[in-house]
Amino acid sequence: MQEQNLIFKTNRKLLNCKGLQFMSQSSTNNYLKNSLILSIAIVPTILATSVTALQVQVSPTKPRLGDTLTVVVTPDPPTTPDSVASVTVNQKTYPAFKVAPNKYRTFLPTTPLQKPGTRVLQVKVGEQTKQMSVQVGDRKFPVQRIRLSPGKAGLEATELELSRVAALKQLKTPKKFWNGAFLKPNKGRITTIYGVRRYYNGKFAQDYYHRGVDYAGATGSPVIAPADGRIALVGRASQGFRVHGNIIGIDHGQGVVTTYLHLSRISVKEGELVKAGQVIGAVGSTGAVTGPHLHWGLYVQGESVDPTPWRNSKFN
Repeated sequence: MQEQNLIFKTNRKLLNCKGLQFMSQSSTNNYLKNSLILSIAIVPTILATSVTALQVQVSPTKPRLGDTLTVVVTPDPPTTPDSVASVTVNQKTYPAFKVAPNKYRTFLPTTPLQKPGTRVLQVKVGEQTKQMSVQVGDRKFPVQRIRLSPGKAGLEATELELSRVAALKQLKTPKKFWNGAFLKPNKGRITTIYGVRRYYNGKFAQDYYHRGVDYAGATGSPVIAPADGRIALVGRASQGFRVHGNIIGIDHGQGVVTTYLHLSRISVKEGELVKAGQVIGAVGSTGAVTGPHLHWGLYVQGESVDPTPWRNSKFN
């Protein structure tokens, strides 16, 4: 009411200034009422134009379990250069890295162990926030039935390899090394795809799924880096990598890591920068394997995702 009285008085002053004092009292009151209505109508319009909003794009548009979700965030209005961006889902917060002026991007993993359905994303850049929902569809993964001989003990990983590999998967280097779609790391045919589930002696392995793609390359056939990156792990069976065998881990930046297991030869050193297509090792049968092959894994934010979309699409 105070605001209305103020507008009423202001309009009366303007009326007097315009030399319209000769108007009748009724005409004056109608003029002021119309001015009041117009003034009140303008206020919400002005306020609405000042509201800030984050623009968020998620791809693919119809993701399934095993896919990598790409979340691109554009603040409006633009934020300061030192603003921190993040996306939270399922009580886990992932950093979003600047990929262009006033544009941030992060990747979100989905796996066969998760349930399909709604994912609620909490997006934040500086003081700007936005909540949105994403539907993740179901996916049927192949099932293998493995029969182990009575009393056979599985080969257990050593603490050394478990700790080194775990540290590799958690890397979130701000720098992005790769550019474009990933290359095929070996020319052999694919024998086991990502996400295969297993029964052991008739019992379903709840926490198991094949965390990568197997290539049946011949022993000694070259293994190449599918994308630019930094060699973050070199481990050898002789050092205690009992299950993984000779292994290479590449940090591609921004939470994206790839692994190469069971190698017969390693041609790189930790800390070395490699280019897409560069030979890094050779196919072998070291570690817990029944024959020579390359196991290629791709991890996003520490979770194993399907590498195939990374070969077919450009996650730039």
